[in-house]
Amino acid sequence: MPGPLVVNDSIVIPDIELVWRFSRSSGPGGQGVNTTDSRVELSFDVAASTALPPALKARALERLGSDTITIAASEYRSQLRNREAAAHRLAQRLREAVAPPPKRRRPTKPSRGSVERRIAAKKHRSDVKRLRRNP
Repeated sequence: MPGPLVVNDSIVIPDIELVWRFSRSSGPGGQGVNTTDSRVELSFDVAASTALPPALKARALERLGSDTITIAASEYRSQLRNREAAAHRLAQRLREAVAPPPKRRRPTKPSRGSVERRIAAKKHRSDVKRLRRNP
């Protein structure tokens, strides 16, 4: 699965900026578990990347809290599927890190009708409880 990692329409990370490491996966796996390096670690240095524009790089560094993202994948028995899973998770994490902040909520007042309905419901509930009591 060599080649660039497509994060979104405007961000494509070249393969040279991705660091792949392979090791033996832990847990059960049958005969091939001791010979197959199926666990994958994918590292990406955000601070040193040339693929991210300066504004997005600053936003990503602020949100991630570190310069390097490392993703480990070992849920599949094949190295290829673990590589695909790691690449997918890295792209997802980068999309979240460079996403624009959500719009601020404009504070609003409850409408007059909703206030009246709320108070009427409270009075009704109070009456129900009052009528349950013994005189």
